[in-house]
Amino acid sequence: MRKHVTSASLVGATPARDWLELGSASVVEVTSEDAAHPVESALLQGEKRGWRAAGPGPQTIRLVFDKPQKLRRIWLKFEETEIKRTQEFVLRWSPDGGRSYREIVRQQWNFSPPETERQTEDYAVELSDVTALELNIVPDKSGGEARASLECLRLEGDIAVEAISRLYRRHIGRGEKKGRSQNG
Repeated sequence: MRKHVTSASLVGATPARDWLELGSASVVEVTSEDAAHPVESALLQGEKRGWRAAGPGPQTIRLVFDKPQKLRRIWLKFEETEIKRTQEFVLRWSPDGGRSYREIVRQQWNFSPPETERQTEDYAVELSDVTALELNIVPDKSGGEARASLECLRLEGDIAVEAISRLYRRHIGRGEKKGRSQNG
């Protein structure tokens, strides 16, 4: 059994993975953003501020990829520390540049600060030829004044998997050569 004891400060943290570099792999389209919380704050690694809409109401974040991607994992983190509300989000993908979309997941979450402030979702997927990924957020199903927000969105795809495979093969290859020279 493999086990890691973690501190409480790691709960809800971004899992350690090799994520796609969204800044260089895609163009982002967003319906609105607060100047202090731009969308890249939720998409780029190392950012901590997250994205927040400029005003209340439904919002969309769309990633349009430079080349079709194969996605294996989608990780999302939402946080609400002020307003009790029910949020709904829909995550969809397109194989044809946004002309049609296929739903991945539709989910509602009840935020009730301070007890329930965070929603973290980790989806294992097998999506090929993804040309666009769209996140639609209805921040308050009751129609209140809450603004949509997203702390973090990370994607794992073939680029990351290929890099891990290359490192693994390189490591195993060294071990096999070493073994042959010792035994031969």
